[in-house]
Amino acid sequence: MSQGFGHEMPARHVQQEHRKVSRYLIVIESGAGPVAKLFLDSREPAGEFDVGTEEVAVMTRSATSSTGASGAEWDKALSGHSADERAAATVYLLDI
Repeated sequence: MSQGFGHEMPARHVQQEHRKVSRYLIVIESGAGPVAKLFLDSREPAGEFDVGTEEVAVMTRSATSSTGASGAEWDKALSGHSADERAAATVYLLDI
């Protein structure tokens, strides 16, 4: 005997597209203190949060880093930051 007799069948599940993987994490000084910013390969912003969170420690544990985000590839992504803030920023290349 069918348990769904007389009831409408639910709609088929539609798989949503997954978000792209974040490739860069930048720790940069901001007006209220340092922040961590996530970026995709294309330098599009993917998130921003407080540098003191546990997630930042986990993400940067095995990531390679460099100092400075003054290159032209970061101009649009970090347009709200001064040249000094960008020069002092730490850029982490996240594992994929």
